[in-house]
Amino acid sequence: MLGDCENAKERWGGVHELIDRWLKERQQLIVSYCALSGADASQPQALFDQLSELCQLMLDYVSAGHFEVYEQLIKEARDFNDGGLEMAKRVYPRISKTTQEMLAFNDLLDISEPNEEDMRSMLGRVSYLGELMEERFELEDLLIETLHNVHADQVA
Repeated sequence: MLGDCENAKERWGGVHELIDRWLKERQQLIVSYCALSGADASQPQALFDQLSELCQLMLDYVSAGHFEVYEQLIKEARDFNDGGLEMAKRVYPRISKTTQEMLAFNDLLDISEPNEEDMRSMLGRVSYLGELMEERFELEDLLIETLHNVHADQVA
């Protein structure tokens, strides 16, 4: 029994740390997003720099989710085999849709010479980006709760 407990810690302790690190990245992304409130398109270079920082954080966060966190959560769901995979199959396409929308937002920032008109257009899309992030975070929290936290007692 002690061996099983040690195996669980070795197996899932890293998942918990991975999720904690990822959620800290989420917090940085939210802070960067909130810093855009009151942003001024009449200062196109400054706004472009803020949007570039936001997009970099967003791309890093999305990549970590898809290539690290979700993979580990799915592995945990398979190993515990308690119905979480079915839920993940329903949720993951919705998360993927937000990924595509976020990537599209990032692509809009491919501007060689930022000007006030372009920045006004980008600011007009920031609200929608916030809605996407909110939807995504709710879905990710559902995955974490259903695929990881539900097993916390067994892992501890």
